[in-house]
Amino acid sequence: MTEVDIFIPCFIDQLFPETGFNMVKVLEKAGCKVHYNPNQTCCGQPAFNAGYWKEMEDVGKKFLADFANSDRYVVGPSGSCVGFVRNFYGNLNANTPVHNYHKNLKKNLFEFSEFMVDVLKVDNLGGKLNAKITYHDACGALRECKVKEAPRKLLNNIEGIEIVEMANAETCCGFGGTFAVKFEAISSGMADSKVNDAIATGAEYIVSTDYSCLMHLQAYIEKQQKPIKVMHIADLLAKSIA
Repeated sequence: MTEVDIFIPCFIDQLFPETGFNMVKVLEKAGCKVHYNPNQTCCGQPAFNAGYWKEMEDVGKKFLADFANSDRYVVGPSGSCVGFVRNFYGNLNANTPVHNYHKNLKKNLFEFSEFMVDVLKVDNLGGKLNAKITYHDACGALRECKVKEAPRKLLNNIEGIEIVEMANAETCCGFGGTFAVKFEAISSGMADSKVNDAIATGAEYIVSTDYSCLMHLQAYIEKQQKPIKVMHIADLLAKSIA
């Protein structure tokens, strides 16, 4: 049995707790024994992106202390967080034990769909769900983790699912963390383009690996009363095997 530590980004834990539970459900269905450290905290990405690098170092040390000493795989439902730890933690206290902890964690750290398909070699859970969906390539998963085919393989193997690729699937949704606050008009315009491309497919749901993108799109959809919904891939997979 494959043993896994899961980390849940702070905003998912607070705003969308069902996604963490659903990720556990899917991993257990795939044959994993799942561990959760209730003392885990943020990876530090929001502070880093806002320019608070020293504060991020303190948060980063805490994150490494929570996970780096484990010999288990570490899996998260956010390519943005995974990509940040993989690609930016390397500069954290270079030539110190903290740096070595990062090297140990990096080789065991995976985005959820990437772990399912590329590590567990599981792309079919025998799920069934009648729905028409379109997939959004979140920047963190696509650009930081190079994840593109894994989520599509999982979705294509759900019986009853119809996937229609939207135009500009790889284009940013406009969230970008603090970008959405600092450049609200541009961010909203990008969300508008993304949502309209998704609606043009006739899909019921926009599915992605990152709830940061989906949270941004959901807010725009609700404000503009658009006829489409969002769903994280872990939630959709869990629903298909219910």
